[in-house]
Amino acid sequence: MQGDDPDTLVKTRPSRQHLTTPAEGVDEETKALDGYVPGELIGQGGIGEVIAAHDLRIGRDVAVKRLKSRMPAADEVSRFMREARIQARLDHPTIPPVYDVGTDKEGRPYFTMKRLAGTTLVELLSAPEPNRPRLLRAFAEVCTAIDFAHSRGVVHRDLKPGNVMLGDYGDVYVLDWGLARVVGEAIAEVRTDDIDSLDIRSGDILGTPGYMAPEQLQRVGDTGRPADIYALGSILFEILAGEPLHPRGPTAIASTVGNEAVTSPAKRRSDRAVPPELDSVCTSMLAIDPSSRPTARKVAERVQAYLDGDRDVARRKTMAVDLVWTARASVNEGRRADAMRLAGRALALDPESAGAAEIVTTLMLEPPAEPPPELRDALRAADETGVRRHARTAVIAYLAIASFLPIAAWNGIKRWDIVLGVFGASILMAAAALLISLRPRRSMASMIGYALGNVILLALLSRMAGPFTFVPALACVVIMSSMAYPTFTERPAVLLVLIVVGFLVPIGLEHEGLLSMTWEIDGGKLISHAGALSLQGTPTLAMLIGASVATIAIAGIHAARIYRAGRDAQRRLLMQTWHLRQLLPH
Repeated sequence: MQGDDPDTLVKTRPSRQHLTTPAEGVDEETKALDGYVPGELIGQGGIGEVIAAHDLRIGRDVAVKRLKSRMPAADEVSRFMREARIQARLDHPTIPPVYDVGTDKEGRPYFTMKRLAGTTLVELLSAPEPNRPRLLRAFAEVCTAIDFAHSRGVVHRDLKPGNVMLGDYGDVYVLDWGLARVVGEAIAEVRTDDIDSLDIRSGDILGTPGYMAPEQLQRVGDTGRPADIYALGSILFEILAGEPLHPRGPTAIASTVGNEAVTSPAKRRSDRAVPPELDSVCTSMLAIDPSSRPTARKVAERVQAYLDGDRDVARRKTMAVDLVWTARASVNEGRRADAMRLAGRALALDPESAGAAEIVTTLMLEPPAEPPPELRDALRAADETGVRRHARTAVIAYLAIASFLPIAAWNGIKRWDIVLGVFGASILMAAAALLISLRPRRSMASMIGYALGNVILLALLSRMAGPFTFVPALACVVIMSSMAYPTFTERPAVLLVLIVVGFLVPIGLEHEGLLSMTWEIDGGKLISHAGALSLQGTPTLAMLIGASVATIAIAGIHAARIYRAGRDAQRRLLMQTWHLRQLLPH
């Protein structure tokens, strides 16, 4: 079984330094290559190895392939020489040319070929975001090379991403012709009578499972050109779907022979927007019946036509209609994400699809009754950002209230317990707001506690300066600020009731004589008494003006933040809607 990477591989991007003396560590047998200065070992496989060398006669760098065994068996020599003959007679830009054939002083055969530099398709396919157009262009060139080989009666039999190299300057190469088979029926005139067909015993497997055709695994002697087409289809599938057609390892044979794999890249990976033209050709290349597979030339033409912009418009419109119906069913079932993806694919296939445009517009502009989990997470994150912003503003507001303690002391204090209570409550509320800004996701109970803290602060302010001074305005500021928190946005009545009750309870207790009066109505006048402060001249006027200005400023800051956020959100929505309408068919 020949499943490893080929022994004709050369090192990726080898050193281009010209050799004038043998490299260190090279054995004496290798130094014995007449006319060549050997370099480092750059690749090896089951029976052969490849070394870098410099051709002294012509003055160019080459790759020398030779058998590893110092006493190779006759069949190994025969297989090695047939590879050299096949590769030498396939004179094509995508097939590395053979320059020379000979034997070293130990009697081991070798041949020299073009020294390559580049990246194998395996490495490019494993990149995070492979360049699909580049890979498709290279694939079309590989198909052209295989069509050329088929026209000469040669079947590769081991096509896979590891045997395709993309050079640094746009060149593409098909490597490892060691398992190639001469099938006769050459379309072009080429001599193959001195090349045996490498027939093998029943039960032996030559190739790489996962890329071998079913008939190549079941009827080895009947392997022909369609087997290469199946291998090419497996490579195209990997380019389009981003994953192998068959699983790696021992299950690859069962998957191939049992016809278990989904051969349509579009059906296997519906999220990758596989073009229908390429999906169709890939599926036909992977047909179980070898006679149903297209030729390599036909595949190259269809891939190149797609790269040149040729599209099957009628097929795309039909597929778009089917996707629109499926998207509508997804909408009815509440699967909005699936519906959006399907409608988007329909628009990609048919940009004039009014049905797809209608679905996309509806889903974009009409919110779902029950958001899907990923949308709920995004909305929750947005709420947390808003909570952090408002909580930071609240910290400043509470500290501003606490800062009035020096002014109150200057004015004169009658009851330190109430004034210190206001100061302490302000500091505690500032700390609570800071904790909310750091961890905005809070339980209902903790937010009720936050609201009760505001109630206590307002009640103490009412007892300190009277309930009919700046306290009602400050209560409005507290409500406006706290409504920014989702708990109270969804349940505004809870906050309103708590604040109103907190405002009315001290008034009621005073009216019933349970607390000393801070207000009275006498002779048509409403008289307010500062229950904890002494009222006297300039200090009192300064305190009242300062408290009023602070209340106005805090209210203005909160209002500006709230309305600016709402205005920005509305403008973003309107701009997104406008751009969406320009994108979609009218």
